[in-house]
Amino acid sequence: MIGVTDPEDWRGWRPNPDEPLAPFRRANASFVTPYLAVGGDLDTLAHDVAVGQLDELRSAGISHVIDVRVEWSDEEWVRERHADVEYLHLGIDDAGQRVPDEWFDTGVSFAREAVESGGVVLAHCHMGINRGPSMGFAILLASGWDAREALDAIHAARPIAFVAYAEDALRWHHGDGSSDLAADLERVRQWRQDNDLDLGRVLRAMRQYP
Repeated sequence: MIGVTDPEDWRGWRPNPDEPLAPFRRANASFVTPYLAVGGDLDTLAHDVAVGQLDELRSAGISHVIDVRVEWSDEEWVRERHADVEYLHLGIDDAGQRVPDEWFDTGVSFAREAVESGGVVLAHCHMGINRGPSMGFAILLASGWDAREALDAIHAARPIAFVAYAEDALRWHHGDGSSDLAADLERVRQWRQDNDLDLGRVLRAMRQYP
């Protein structure tokens, strides 16, 4: 659990359907809960665009960034413009490899400390399809969310999310020997089937995603 002693103290992790979360207009990100967003990277090749994206993220309350790209880091660029943003570069490849437990340990611990201090977390990768949403999924699991409920929330917020490392997040969360693991792995498989999620189709859809 992500520091949760009484689930009633963490209502903010679950969005109120009567108060929809505001969408981002410039930044490639999506709020899953009031305290967690997932998404893709800044367009730092287009300076003015990236500045607008970062300013929008900060104005929306993003105070902590988990950047999970192994191929790049915007930490220095971000700190030059918003020195108050806490930045964790936790890069991994997106090649379908088994993600180690330590990756989830570090990212979830950072998120826990952020939220407990009143912060708002963005977990992002390059496109916001696999690595960033997978870290977001682990954060929700650790905060007491049911696996299917967490995947539904991520998909509702960001329909292109395939969450390729959800299975690794579950192994981290339950432990390989847990009796609950097999059931949740099957639920992930069923979730992808129910939502007609195919990674190739998701990547093609990304071309039309704002």
